[in-house]
Amino acid sequence: MKAFAKDFLLGTATAAHQVEGNNVHSDSWVMEHMRYTTYEEPSLDAVDHYHLYEEDIAMMAKAGYNAYRFSIEWARIEPEEGVFDDNEVEHYRDVIVCCRKYGMEPMVTLHHFTSPKWVITKGGWEVDSIVEDFKTYCVYVIERLGKEIRYINTINEANMRLQFARIMENYTKSAMRKSVEENQNASDNLQIGVDVQAMVKLQKAMMEESRQAFGLSDGMTVNNFHSPCTPHGDELIIRAHEVVRDAIKERFPGIKVGLTLSLHDFQAMPGGEEQMERLWQEEFLHYLPGIQNDDFIGVQNYTRELVGMDGSLPVPIGADLTQSGYEFYPEALEHVIRKVAKDYKGSLFITENGVATENDQRRVEFIQRAIYGVKRCMQDGIPVKGYFYWSLMDNYEWQKAYGPKFGLVAVNRKNQKRTPKQSLEFLGGMRER
Repeated sequence: MKAFAKDFLLGTATAAHQVEGNNVHSDSWVMEHMRYTTYEEPSLDAVDHYHLYEEDIAMMAKAGYNAYRFSIEWARIEPEEGVFDDNEVEHYRDVIVCCRKYGMEPMVTLHHFTSPKWVITKGGWEVDSIVEDFKTYCVYVIERLGKEIRYINTINEANMRLQFARIMENYTKSAMRKSVEENQNASDNLQIGVDVQAMVKLQKAMMEESRQAFGLSDGMTVNNFHSPCTPHGDELIIRAHEVVRDAIKERFPGIKVGLTLSLHDFQAMPGGEEQMERLWQEEFLHYLPGIQNDDFIGVQNYTRELVGMDGSLPVPIGADLTQSGYEFYPEALEHVIRKVAKDYKGSLFITENGVATENDQRRVEFIQRAIYGVKRCMQDGIPVKGYFYWSLMDNYEWQKAYGPKFGLVAVNRKNQKRTPKQSLEFLGGMRER
């Protein structure tokens, strides 16, 4: 395959909570440490990227990458409402400066699933105040770091809470008419490391403990990015994105701003065409009005999803599965890019795409097949401007903790030693130098 041009952004992606460690003021930290928790283990030191970021960035640069997508942690910047930590802002400035030092373009994400504990206590992503709260945090960061940033994702996978709502609804319906065995793959097509069955089983005990942990009143629930949303909650996410985007552009017109969406390659089985269109409308099309003024869209895809007359179907029996339960299907990325490009005419970045496997040769195969599809799209004139593999390192995959291995780099968490896999150099070699 012909190499990507020098100006194509080729990199990896991480999320602060999953790699930095000790994000003690966040909602996820609280939930990881509850008695009734669905997390297999707490994140603790994670892979200590907070302290070892220069080693990690230098390793990427040496392997041939020219970009790095990472997130700024709201809970570090504003651990209490209205109380900001300038030392943490300077930490992220150091990360950005380090990227420049090694010839890496930083792509910054302002919200990657985790929120400060106090945000959830106020009602989280289901109350109108979230829009102004999120804007306040983002403006604080941008006014201090904006001169050094060219690309910003406001919200990672803005449609994730809606996907949670769909998956939970599907699980509840299927549980009423199927055996437990037939529900084993309930969360397989949710592109994040969660265990839906555990969530349902522990729901009552978790809700009570959560109310106490977050100081919620009776009847209130935890409304974070790992919980289902209402239609109003979905509207609030897009409103928050629009408000922040406009605030950034007002202060720094040259910054390219977008958001990312988790997108499946929906494929209709006989009789499933209408349901497939309904799912695509829900997952992508209905967001178009809110992103029409964006500079780009971040496309995130890991697998396909088959759709029948009654909606989503389980992963096929006998399918080649990854550690996360996804079907091993790298061609899904090309299909999604083409589908997005039919209705969104701006630039596209692949902000996440990857595979969880212990077999690095399988990872190399996945990357090769996925990249082949990206290049076919570009040859057909689709403006794909960058590709970020998920993830740089084997890291904390939310409720599934350190089990799934997505990384191009292995990490011994006893001493935090990094060991590059063949896939790191393989992907890095796909760009002209």
